[in-house]
Amino acid sequence: MKSVYRFLWVPAILLSLQSCFVAKDYEKPEDIVHEEYYRTDSIPQDSLSMAGISWEKMFTDSLLQKYINHGLENNIDIRQAIQQIAIARSYVKQDKLGNYPTLSAGASYTRSYFSKNGQMGATLGDTGRDHFDLSEISANLSWEADIWGKIRSRKRASEATYLQSVAAHKAVKTTLIANIAATYYQLLALDQQIAVTKETVENRQNSLETIKALKIAGRVNSAAVGQTQAQYYTAKGILVDLKKQSRLLENTLCLLMGDEPHDIKRTSLEDQEIDTDLKIGVPAQLLQNRPDVVAAEMNYRNSFEMVNMAKANFYPSLTISASGGLQSIDIDKLFNANSLFANLVGGLAAPIFNGRQIKTQYEVSQAQQEQARLNYRGVLIKASKEVSDALYAYDAATEKTTLNKKEYEAYKQAAEDSQALLNNGLANYLEVLTARESALNSRLNVINSRVTQLTSIVDLYQALGGGWQ
Repeated sequence: MKSVYRFLWVPAILLSLQSCFVAKDYEKPEDIVHEEYYRTDSIPQDSLSMAGISWEKMFTDSLLQKYINHGLENNIDIRQAIQQIAIARSYVKQDKLGNYPTLSAGASYTRSYFSKNGQMGATLGDTGRDHFDLSEISANLSWEADIWGKIRSRKRASEATYLQSVAAHKAVKTTLIANIAATYYQLLALDQQIAVTKETVENRQNSLETIKALKIAGRVNSAAVGQTQAQYYTAKGILVDLKKQSRLLENTLCLLMGDEPHDIKRTSLEDQEIDTDLKIGVPAQLLQNRPDVVAAEMNYRNSFEMVNMAKANFYPSLTISASGGLQSIDIDKLFNANSLFANLVGGLAAPIFNGRQIKTQYEVSQAQQEQARLNYRGVLIKASKEVSDALYAYDAATEKTTLNKKEYEAYKQAAEDSQALLNNGLANYLEVLTARESALNSRLNVINSRVTQLTSIVDLYQALGGGWQ
C-alpha cells in the first residue's frame, strides 16, 4: 500500500502546480478593427450584405456561369488549395488522438557470439556452447499526461491551421470567380469596340472615296485626301490592336479555367445586367465574409496556441510507460508461462539546462504571435481599403458612363454638322476630321465606362468576400 502512495505523490504535486500555468483559451485580439475610420458616408446602413449572395444569382449570363463552373472544377490553384485542406485535415485527425497512449508491438530473434576470453564467452564455454539465442515477442505502451495543456494546445493549433486552409481555399475561389467574370466582361467590351471600329473603318473608306471625288471637283485639295486616308489607316490600326487584346484575353480566360488556349463563346455587353442591390452591410459586418480575413485570424490563433505549447515546455512532463511479452533463450519454450515478463515505469522529466533552447523557442513563438497579429491587422486594413475603393469606383464609373454618353452624342452631332457644312463649302475639312476622331474616341470611352461599371461591381463583390458561397 505504501508503494501505491509513493507512486501517486508525483502526479499530486504536478496537479497542485497546474494552477501556476494552464493553457490559455483563445480570445480575439482587441482593437483589431477601428470602425470610426471606415469611410462609410456612402454605405447603406443595412444588415444585409451583397457578399452573402451566391455567384450564380450575381452573374446571370449562362455562358459566364458555365465558365465559372468549369474554372472551379479545373483551375490549378483551386485544386492545390483542396489538397492543402486534405493535408491540414490529416494533421487534425492525428492531433485529436494526442491524449491517447501509443501502443507498439514487435517480435525479434537474436543470436549472439561472444569472445571466448570474455565473461559471457567463458560462461557459455563451460556449457559447451559458442553462441547465445534470445527470442522475444513484446508490446510497449506509453502515455503522457497533459497536465499543462500542451497536447490540447497542439490540437487547437492544428484545428486553426485546418480552418485557415479552408478559408484560403475560399479566398482562391472568390478571386477566381471575380477574375473570370471581369475577364469575360472585358471580352464583351472588346467585341463591341471591335464592331464600332469596323463600322468606322467602313465609313472612313466611303469618306475616302467621297473626298477623292470632291478633289476631282475642285472642292478640296490633296491635303484633305491625305488626312482622310491617314484617319482610315488609323482606324484599321486600332482594329488590329483591339483584335490582339481580344485574343490575349481569351487566352487569359482559358488559363483561369485551367485549359489550353481556345476560342471563347460569349454573349454581348448590352445583355449584361447585374440586378443585385448594392447593399454591403454596416461597418462591423463589412469584412466578416472575407476568406482572407478569416485565414489571417486563424493564423493568429495558431500562433497563440504555439505560445501555449512553448510555455508548457518550461514545466516537467509526466510519462507512464509499460511493456510486456514473452522472452526465452529457447524458442521452443517461448510460449511457456515462465517466459512472461512485464515492466511499468513512471517517468518525470524537467528541463534544467538545455542551451537556452526552450527559452528561445518561447521568445520566438511570442514574436511570431505578434507578427501574426500585425498581419491580421494589415489584412483588415487592406480589406477595408478595397471595399472603399470598389464602392467609390462603382459610383465614379456610373457617373462617368452618363457623362461619356452625353459627350458622344455631342461629338456625333458635331461630326454630322461639320460634314454638312463641308458639303456646302462652309467648313474646313480639318474640322470634319477632328470631329470624327473625337466621336470615335468618345464612343469607345462609352464602352470602357460601361465595362468599368460592371467590373467595379465584381470588385465590390470580391472585396466584401462574395463568391465562395
